[in-house]
Amino acid sequence: MGGKTVALIIYIDDMIVTGNDEDEISELQKYIASEFEMKDRGGLKYFLGIEVYKSKLGIFLSQRKYVLDLLDRYVRLQTCRNTNHTKSLFSKYPDQVPTNKE
Repeated sequence: MGGKTVALIIYIDDMIVTGNDEDEISELQKYIASEFEMKDRGGLKYFLGIEVYKSKLGIFLSQRKYVLDLLDRYVRLQTCRNTNHTKSLFSKYPDQVPTNKE
């Protein structure tokens, strides 16, 4: 099973071309570029909220940045002043009046 493999992954207007044969990858990219407007953004680092790391051991996928962004958003919502939006998101009892901790 030592054949050539080329994968084309498309999500809306983002595309990844990868595989184990650089010549085949290049041919596919040339063909696609002849049919569609395309930009080569270099090596894959981030796609659909997933960070991609390459090393000698393989390819690793991480959602660390996505989780940190969610936490940052949550903390910003937690520190908001009294609004109906934050009350409904973080209160078990929507009619509960939050206390001012300043």
